[in-house]
Amino acid sequence: MSERKDRKLESVYLAGGCFWGMERYLQGVSGVRSTRVGYAQSNVEEPSYDQVCSGRTGAVECVEVIYDPTMVGLRTIVLLFLDAIDPFSVDRQGNDRGRQYRSGMYWEPGYRADQEPVFRSALKRLEEREGRKPAVEVAELRNFYQAEESHQDYLRKHPGGYCHISSERMASVSRRQRFIERIWELDPLQYQVTQEAATERPFENAYDSDFRRGLYVDRVSGQPLFSSSDKFDAGCGWPSFSKPIDPQTLSTRQDFKLLGRPRIEVRSAASDSHLGHVFTDGPKESGGLRYCMNSAALRFIPREDMEAEGYGEYIPMVDGGGGV
Repeated sequence: MSERKDRKLESVYLAGGCFWGMERYLQGVSGVRSTRVGYAQSNVEEPSYDQVCSGRTGAVECVEVIYDPTMVGLRTIVLLFLDAIDPFSVDRQGNDRGRQYRSGMYWEPGYRADQEPVFRSALKRLEEREGRKPAVEVAELRNFYQAEESHQDYLRKHPGGYCHISSERMASVSRRQRFIERIWELDPLQYQVTQEAATERPFENAYDSDFRRGLYVDRVSGQPLFSSSDKFDAGCGWPSFSKPIDPQTLSTRQDFKLLGRPRIEVRSAASDSHLGHVFTDGPKESGGLRYCMNSAALRFIPREDMEAEGYGEYIPMVDGGGGV
């Protein structure tokens, strides 16, 4: 176990599948000062990689994370960790199977009161959102043996090496860090739409038939996206807009999920949340585009509340008077 030479730093031990990818992912968290990969909860002293892979040691591939609590809180690290793994998978992450690949969060002896409640709270919220119990072990750290040097910083030494965490999630960790708390508080439908690119049911959503004056913002980041002055009834069952407030607030990419029907997906540039799709069958007099959005990805701010919520500069646009 690590000795804190700098008492301002804290540590946490996280297991989430192959420690190559988990270490590289956690190195992307702002506030993480150092990492080591190793074997935790082993029944054998100083086990080797081959021994651990045999499944006879009871050990789990684990990452020691040393972080600066003035820059990042333990809860944020825990949420980002759970965000990167499949927390419901038993003894498996990605293509890796075996007891050594189980998921776990471990506190050092003496730090239970500080860390266990954070672990439990995050898992409770996850269970409430998903309606099923996570398979993430929570326990005191009995031991941690540093892995062989060839495993330390493996993906920095071998950038093309195997990783069970998606390249998109790996690259976006610092951005998701800014919004992970809001992402965690989304309800099941909001999470499925914004984080898993699901589509809500047509005609049975909050804003399809709502034409009050106001502003539509990214539910996760709060970034203003659309004005009610550009909303129109497309008859498709989802809120539709002829244009965004600022094209720079959106990002687009090809979507081939519907076989034989390529589409252009629209995402929030700030939070990378899935919003919907854009089509070329909109009103010709307004440019011909139709931004077909999911209500679950948006939050509507009525005109009368915009000033109080800090969006007063957009009132002229909502009133039909042009730009900000």
